[in-house]
Amino acid sequence: MTKQKKVLYIDMDGVLVNFQSGIDKLTEEQRVEYKDQEKNVPHIFSKMEPMEGAIEAYRILAEKFDTYILSTAPWNNETALGDKVAWVKKYLGDTIYKRLILSHNKHLNEGAYLIDDRPHKNGAGDFKGELIHFGSERFPNWDKILLYLMPNA
Repeated sequence: MTKQKKVLYIDMDGVLVNFQSGIDKLTEEQRVEYKDQEKNVPHIFSKMEPMEGAIEAYRILAEKFDTYILSTAPWNNETALGDKVAWVKKYLGDTIYKRLILSHNKHLNEGAYLIDDRPHKNGAGDFKGELIHFGSERFPNWDKILLYLMPNA
């Protein structure tokens, strides 16, 4: 009998995806029109690049854990859902096939871990499992998370 893998959820924006990289690619007109609401610019999620070390870390973690992406799409951005699916396919390929969950209620999911950069948004703070706060002093980057989750690797 094989041992069942622990479930690990990883947020997209600010964890796998460098949100600022999309903002940096906006036109001046878009910056003015969507000032302080950049997440609602149509197709902004298709412009974003991965966070440093994120793709490699995801692939390493996917070998050890039952890994899913758990993210939220802005309600007022109708292209966000499709753009997030396309981003995942582009950067993670078949390793993420049917493992993308888009929800405004992360607390409805249960697993061993949730890696998220905003522990007080969209139910992340009430997640049923251990919340790993990406970008915090303890977990500032992917290297620290890999060391924590796989100390003997």
